[in-house]
Amino acid sequence: MSLLSINGLVKRFGGLVAVDGVSFNVGKGELVGLIGPNGAGKTTLFDLICQFLKTDKGTVIFKNKDITNKPPYLSAMMGIGRTFQIVRPLLNLTVLDNALAGAIVKAGGMEEARMKGLEALKLVGLNDKSSLKAGSLNIAEMKKLELARALASEPELLLLDEILAGLNPSEIDESLKLLNKIHESGVTIIIIEHVMRAIMKLSQRIIVLQEGRVIADGSPKEIANDKMVIKAYLGERYVL
Repeated sequence: MSLLSINGLVKRFGGLVAVDGVSFNVGKGELVGLIGPNGAGKTTLFDLICQFLKTDKGTVIFKNKDITNKPPYLSAMMGIGRTFQIVRPLLNLTVLDNALAGAIVKAGGMEEARMKGLEALKLVGLNDKSSLKAGSLNIAEMKKLELARALASEPELLLLDEILAGLNPSEIDESLKLLNKIHESGVTIIIIEHVMRAIMKLSQRIIVLQEGRVIADGSPKEIANDKMVIKAYLGERYVL
């Protein structure tokens, strides 16, 4: 059963077609990698799924409901959480207040939102920094805060946009363990990432975009050996 169905999505910016007829399904409980060259349309696709951008053509079906071009808050309330390629913490608010901002989407009140925010911070390892200003965090901690804010909304589908970018190898390994833990808790994940050792290790399935179109969709092994993907993105055969 599909949790998310993308059907013929098109997004144009003037004469540029950023997303060009993209279609795929994501089943409940999957962990899907989304890769491709810079400018392939990956982040724009996330924006269309979350309704941050209006779709020119096609539909987004989530939990069997058409959410195409609905208000963004509806996607969040229905269970779509998301992080951003460029971290966007509320710098002058505390770490807890940042997490609370995500929790308030579904919480019945501020006390419940606070509890959910604290739970999310504990999960990502930031509970000891809850009273600090978000602006005092380093880049790895801001990435964790971005994730905590998304998790505090209790998403069924989590869209992660280059959450590993800028991290060192040990931080990446730590993040992979956390993402596996989140996935094992029942959250469906789609992750955009350029760190190939991470995406190949983490993903159950990988979708490849080039110039706004899907050029491949398969297991990590199939993607690593796909001649079109090697030519368009990998540059050489990736050894798993």
